[in-house]
Amino acid sequence: MKRVFIAALILFSAGFLFAQQNEIGAPNAERIGVDAAQQQLKEISVDKFEHDGYWLSSMSSDEGYTTTRLFSGGPQNKEPLTEEEGLNIPDRYVLGTKVDFLRRGHSSFTIFPMRPIPIEGITKTISLWVVGRNYNHELKILLQDYFGRPFELYVGKLNFQGWKKLTVAVPPQAADGINGIVQRNYHYNNQLGIKITGFRIDCDPMETYGSYYVYFDDLRAVTDLFAENNRDPDDMADAW
Repeated sequence: MKRVFIAALILFSAGFLFAQQNEIGAPNAERIGVDAAQQQLKEISVDKFEHDGYWLSSMSSDEGYTTTRLFSGGPQNKEPLTEEEGLNIPDRYVLGTKVDFLRRGHSSFTIFPMRPIPIEGITKTISLWVVGRNYNHELKILLQDYFGRPFELYVGKLNFQGWKKLTVAVPPQAADGINGIVQRNYHYNNQLGIKITGFRIDCDPMETYGSYYVYFDDLRAVTDLFAENNRDPDDMADAW
């Protein structure tokens, strides 16, 4: 009996360690919020940052000022989406923001599109390439859920050199369909998803001096398109 207990304990410990190892690194979209019998996961492009003037930035005027524009360049090891290969879709620019601090202290600045960017389907993960310049500033992504309520997700610290792909998981919808980030109303199958409203960078007060530069490229999402691809063509539209 004692040997059986020890063997069971070893198996449990191994399983726990394996689960911990799987949680390290990028989140697994296939295991996030599996609340349906079938999924059709697909990685899609949300924005490649190719349109000049579409993204803006701001911060409190007593903390500093920002400048945002496009630059030629991008990560060399970025893998193209399979469906975009051979289509010659423009991907020449990245989005850059420069911050000039006026004083040290707790400060933040936001980078936002002219209008919210919708993501089709049920979003599992959001990713983008970032140059963080090895600062201890923290990046958060801003979004709206199905009801238009604002939320933010912590993406990570910008304490690395060169381009790095950062990925954040979108928490699965609560069972009551009301609390948390809601992506779907079960009464309607033709209205799904979230909208990206921008990014916020919370600055480390010890490094809020001089000028700071940050660059973004290739905002993507892994989304479940099963409901999008299996809508009832004879359903009625509640748009009157």
